[in-house]
Amino acid sequence: QVQLVESGGGLVQAGGSLRLSCAASGRTFGSYTMGWFRQAPGKEREFVAGLSWRSGVSAYYADSVRGRFTISRDNAENTRYLQMNNLKPEDTAVYYCAARPGMAVPTSRDEYIYWGQGTQLTVSS
Repeated sequence: QVQLVESGGGLVQAGGSLRLSCAASGRTFGSYTMGWFRQAPGKEREFVAGLSWRSGVSAYYADSVRGRFTISRDNAENTRYLQMNNLKPEDTAVYYCAARPGMAVPTSRDEYIYWGQGTQLTVSS
């Protein structure tokens, strides 16, 4: 069993930056692929970024965030991060981290087993 807790959300102006954290407990993140998803009001939960547990496997990004967001890991702290730069109002959403065993980085939410409770990001124009 893996418990995930997100933090770092808040209110930021357009063009600003923020870093989200996802801390895992219960089991090490070491053999789990991790993804970030987001859900805006009235919309489906969508894939944002994903990172395999295996070193050397490239991170995956949604087209809407590629070049602005960076997913990274700190295995020693059992934490994953989402650095978000040049934020836009359309990035406003609840952000969730999710984890799944295995090396692949799927973009479908149905492929992820463990979920955090979410953290709100609001980007003002």
